[in-house]
Amino acid sequence: MTEILFYHLQHQPLERVLPTLVERSLERGWQAAIQAASEERLAALDDQLWTYSDESFLPHGTDREPDAASQPVVLTLKDANPNGASIRFLVEGADLPSDASGYARICVLFDGTDQDALLRAREQWKQAKEEGHTIAYWQQDESGRWNKKA
Repeated sequence: MTEILFYHLQHQPLERVLPTLVERSLERGWQAAIQAASEERLAALDDQLWTYSDESFLPHGTDREPDAASQPVVLTLKDANPNGASIRFLVEGADLPSDASGYARICVLFDGTDQDALLRAREQWKQAKEEGHTIAYWQQDESGRWNKKA
């Protein structure tokens, strides 16, 4: 079964956390997909992955581009896996993919200061557990380090 990790963002925003997690995934040799729930968030992530660091950028594309299958990171609003990603990042409450078992890992990142996001993450936790996936819950401490809580 797929490993599904829940990242409870409390001390750093998504825009700071996501690039680091994606970089680590690419270092493992994994293709990645990032799924958002809105056009606005998708466009913001597209821009941000090019400019998040003065020293680096994350090569990526969207699933609307003809070369999406060859991109190491694909941004999408859809359930599909155009680049054969091993890891999928869900942001903004995006649904767990219908083919969740097709991934080595799925990361659900949610804003711990947003009550709706917390409720959505709890629903997804319950769904993942019912589907028999291996699940873990990670929470940030004050310094931004991740601690496994469950």
